[in-house]
Amino acid sequence: MPYAEVEPDEVKARIARGEDVFLLDVREPDEVAAWSYPIGVNIPLGQLGDRLDELPRNVTIVVACHVGGRSAVAAKALSEAGWTAENLSGGAVAWAVGEAGG
Repeated sequence: MPYAEVEPDEVKARIARGEDVFLLDVREPDEVAAWSYPIGVNIPLGQLGDRLDELPRNVTIVVACHVGGRSAVAAKALSEAGWTAENLSGGAVAWAVGEAGG
């Protein structure tokens, strides 16, 4: 696997420690409008290929979506194109469960 899986708690811990985290949300705008990651940058998966110039090269990109499927596709593609990318395991569902304390 050319990319790593990362748990929401690990990403939250990185943010809390002040680490430079680029969280790429590949969901559609209507999904983001319903609920968004606190530091997410939204580029829908279908637009990603045309917007690669918006992505940093010097920091790991944590790719997120609703449950982890689309973000895995994006993380794989980014890794193969030379970025360091991680897939947020469980996506927004797992992130929100952690927020609820469950």
